[in-house]
Amino acid sequence: MPIHRVDLADDSSLLDIYATEASQSILPKFRMPEGRTEPRAAYALIRDELLLDGNARQNLATFCTTWVEDEVKELMADAIDKNMIDKDEYPQTAEIEKRCVHILADLWHAEKSRQTIGCSTTGSSEAAMLGGLAFKWKWRKRREAEGKDASKPNIVTGPVQICWKKFARYFDVEIREVPLEGDALGLKPEDLRKFCDENTIGVVATLGVTFTGVYEPVEALAAELDAMQRDLGLDIPIHVDAASGGFIAPFIQKDIVWDFKLDRVRSINASGHKYGLAPLGVGWVIWAAQEDLPEELIFYVDYLGGNMPTFALNFSRPGGQIIAQYYDFLRLGMDGYTAVQQVCSDTAQWLAEKLAEMGCFEMVYDGHGGLPAVAYRLKDEGQGFTLYDLSDRVRMRGWQIASYPLPSNRKETVVQRILIRHGVSQDMAQLLLDDIKRAVEDLVNNPVPNSTAKPGFHHD
Repeated sequence: MPIHRVDLADDSSLLDIYATEASQSILPKFRMPEGRTEPRAAYALIRDELLLDGNARQNLATFCTTWVEDEVKELMADAIDKNMIDKDEYPQTAEIEKRCVHILADLWHAEKSRQTIGCSTTGSSEAAMLGGLAFKWKWRKRREAEGKDASKPNIVTGPVQICWKKFARYFDVEIREVPLEGDALGLKPEDLRKFCDENTIGVVATLGVTFTGVYEPVEALAAELDAMQRDLGLDIPIHVDAASGGFIAPFIQKDIVWDFKLDRVRSINASGHKYGLAPLGVGWVIWAAQEDLPEELIFYVDYLGGNMPTFALNFSRPGGQIIAQYYDFLRLGMDGYTAVQQVCSDTAQWLAEKLAEMGCFEMVYDGHGGLPAVAYRLKDEGQGFTLYDLSDRVRMRGWQIASYPLPSNRKETVVQRILIRHGVSQDMAQLLLDDIKRAVEDLVNNPVPNSTAKPGFHHD
């Protein structure tokens, strides 16, 4: 029998985690500790702090993926050391990214999907900015070739996600965000002639407005721009911000024409990590044809043994999310994505019906024709509570629901929005509904006359 010798001076592995030295002090906040911490203790103490975060599955304010299959987690772990920018060292990851680009180009009806160009990004914000930059460069080249001033570019949008305002500020473009008039929830064709001119580099149409979930009428916007070109000589392209709708409409709303079927649409962005079902963070931008991305924006870089073209705001990025996106394409296929998105849409519409039956809400968007979501307002603002109070009350049960005013000129309209994503079952929606009913009953019986509750959600 072998004899095992024990170093009695080293008892770290024998100690209970909560009896280690690290557990008996406050975790460092401003400077690195002098000594080391045992791995299992460091893990446990950080994990304990993370318990104070909300439960992501109950976060119905976010568009982002909160449920993935175990195989996705395994692929992410397998790729944790892969830098997707190093295409010479990781050629198959680069190949998988290319496959995703062409699959999306085909899904969005690019005329030559096997030849067109696109790239992965960290998310829709970066993808949108790349689309905007391509518009600015194309517009500037055309103006300079005509001998005209190119110093005052503008971009016309409806109520857009904050990334477009960042794009405008960072890249010196005037953003003309059309205010909402009457009962409007998004950009309308009749708005275009009032806001577009010869300095307009492009129009942004949103397939899934962040505030409500509705789709802006891309086909009608394109028709109006066609008419403006005939009448005024203005040739203005469309970029579709399909951050969420780009992975919904192709599967369950095939009658909606919004993508590269329209010649006016020259680029599209989408978030793989939203309704694309991939983990955070991956986005995509696709151009209708190679000539839509100016060559001047592409950098050719000698890096880690190879010369490669790159067009992105970021450089080094993990490859796991791209690989996971391809897994979803392979795993689900057209049938699988259709089934998942249809269930989400059905659940959202069911929830809208149940909320409307409560009698205290007026539906702003009921889940039909847009994203799997619902948006509603209070019918009577004098019930003794606000939607902000309701958000706070259901938060006590772990639910995170977005409440906020609509953009100008409808800031007086406060709405509450619930997103139904992959992993939100009808049973889970019923549990939420029960908690909303209890919260409303309690707030009616116990009004909050001096409420300090405010919007507590920032659009992701």
